[in-house]
Parts: sequence; C-alpha cells; structure tokens
Amino acid sequence: MYNFDTVINRRNTDSFKWNIEENELPMWVADMDFPTAPEITAAFEERLKHPVFGYGRLRDDWFDAYISWWKRRHHFEIKRESLLFCAGVVPGINSIIRHFTSPGDEIIMLTPTYNHFYYCIEGAGRKVLEVELDYSGYKYSVNFERLEIAVKNSDSTLMIVCNPQNPTGTVWSREDLKKIGEICAKNNVTVISDEIHCDIITPEKEYVPFASASETCRNNSITFIAPTKAFNLAGLQTAAVFAENDTLHKRVISAIEKDELSMPNSFAASAAIAAFTKGEKWLAALNDYIYKNKMIVRDFLRMEIPDVQLVWGDGTYLLWLDCTSFGIDSKRLASEIRTTTGLYLMAGGYYGKGGSRFLRMNIACPQSMLLDGLERLKTGINSIMQK
Repeated sequence: MYNFDTVINRRNTDSFKWNIEENELPMWVADMDFPTAPEITAAFEERLKHPVFGYGRLRDDWFDAYISWWKRRHHFEIKRESLLFCAGVVPGINSIIRHFTSPGDEIIMLTPTYNHFYYCIEGAGRKVLEVELDYSGYKYSVNFERLEIAVKNSDSTLMIVCNPQNPTGTVWSREDLKKIGEICAKNNVTVISDEIHCDIITPEKEYVPFASASETCRNNSITFIAPTKAFNLAGLQTAAVFAENDTLHKRVISAIEKDELSMPNSFAASAAIAAFTKGEKWLAALNDYIYKNKMIVRDFLRMEIPDVQLVWGDGTYLLWLDCTSFGIDSKRLASEIRTTTGLYLMAGGYYGKGGSRFLRMNIACPQSMLLDGLERLKTGINSIMQK
C-alpha cells in the first residue's frame, strides 16, 4: 500500500541533511528520506485551499488527537488540562532548562545521549553531569548505584531522560523508568523526558511513557512528545509538552509562553491531527520497513565487516555501531570514512561519555540507498585497516 523504495532527490531543496558534496551520502542527522504519510500531505493540501496564513490557535481536535493516540497505542491517558503546544522539542527543553535552573547549575544525563542536550545546557551557562550507562558489548543498561551517588552528591534539580534513547536505540523498561523516577524524586530532581522517538519501535515491541511508570514518575516529570520523527515533519516545529503535577504545569506554561513557543504555525496543528488520526497504517508499514533495514545492516556487518558490532536497540531509526576494535577516536574515524567514500555518519564522541568509539547511522531511507551506504562503510573500514 505504501512505497518506501522510491529514492527521492532532495538535493537543491534547502535540505539541511543534503547540503553536501555531489558524491556524498548523508546518513547522519535524524531526518528520514521518505515522504511523509500521504494522509498528512492531503491535510496540507486542504489547508492550502484557504489563502490566509495568519496567527493560529489550537482546535479541540488537536488535543483529542494526542490524547487518543497515547491512550490507544501507549496505554496512557494524558490529562487534557496538562497538555500544551510547543514549537519543537529541543526549543521546549531549552526553555525549561533556562527557566527552571540558574547559571552554573548541573543538569543530569545518562550518556551517551543526544548531542543537542549538551548544546542546550552549555549554551544556557549550565553544566552537564554525565552518568555513563553500562555497556555489555551488546546492549546498554542504567547503573543505578552510579546514578544514585551522582544525584545525591549534586545540587542539581533537573535530569533529562531520552525515552527511547538516542543514540543507542534502547527502549527503557517500566522498571528502569520507575527506578530513575524514585531516585530523582527522593533527591528533589525533576525529570524531563524526551519521547520524540517513541513511535519508531520494533514491531511487537512497546515503549513505556515515563509518566506511566509510576505515580512518582507521573508527579515529578515534564514530557515532550511530537509526530515529527515518526512522520518526518521536523521542519514544521510541531510538538507538545505535558506535566500532570499542577505546580510543574504552571511553571511549564510560564516558560513556554515567555519564550514565545506556545503558538502554532499555520500547518503545525493540521499535521499533528492528520498524523495521529489517519497515519497509523502508514506508521505500521514504516516500522516494518525500518526493521527490515535493520536486519539488512545486521547481516551485512556479520558477513562483510565483522569488526563493526551493531548495538541492538528496539527504538529509533538510528543505529549505534561499535567500532572499538579499531582503537580510533570516532571523530577521526567518521572523518576518514567520509573523506574516503563520501559516507557521512555521526561520530559517537558528540554524544558524551561512552561514545568515543562508536558511530551513529540513520537507516530511514530506501533499501538501495542503505546498501550503497553499507558498501561505502565497508570500503572506508577496509581502507582504514590497511593503513
């Protein structure tokens, strides 16, 4: 029903991802090379029939779309009165950091984690307190003893959790989230949960909203959600945030409104409504396709580049590749691969502690493009090993 095999030429379209040299292949930034669901495109076309694009407001069905989606798919009912529009997840997190903390304060993160969190924290004059995840050679887990010591010994009042985790693809269990919530609440630390990747999940697997893990988590968290990653709508700056604790909710409203993030553009609400009311079949097909892409990468690495280990994760369309065996810093490794083959990957060092021997690969692309990328990776790795 839906075709994800067609390669769409995105060069010369003002694409941030594809602003590269002619021979290069970008598999770095979290931006899919698939068109969005046709049901969403149809909603845009309908909106375009009216030629005025003035200031907008949220319709009732925007609230209904979010609430219904999370209740139906993720078994969590968001209170309508706690739900707010936000013009982007990263801008929203940036706003919370600036309004909930003071310059010099520490923000806690489990690392390696999304690089823009560092930019938000350090750009606001705050400090990053990294708590490195345990890595078994195949998967990641939280070292709760290490986390508790770090939280107790810090004056921090905020922790950012990425759920599912970017870049490792880890989908945190209910028990993991519950323990994180308990440690933070006991030490007066509020949790910001970035759940933007929550709808890109291995078929038959399920993500757990942080706020649903326990009453403690529900009452001590601020959650950011959006259709943008799952439906490839990042350029629209359409997201939502909720905090079910009344005191937190009021502080979130104040922050988001002061930073002018509370008003949707002319297409932001229509996109979210169409995604969450009409996009479910498309999303199911997308998740199947991404899972097949993941299997292609797994098998290719095993057969062709066994020194590169795929770290299995059930979330996101971003693969975390363990390149420890080469003993080369990831920034140098990514640079040499790009120079040699044109393949543009993200160096794991940008994601903090624990990332310096890893690469991140975006596989949300047609399979022909993926195979091209894998062959380039093989060529780049072989070139490095021959030096």
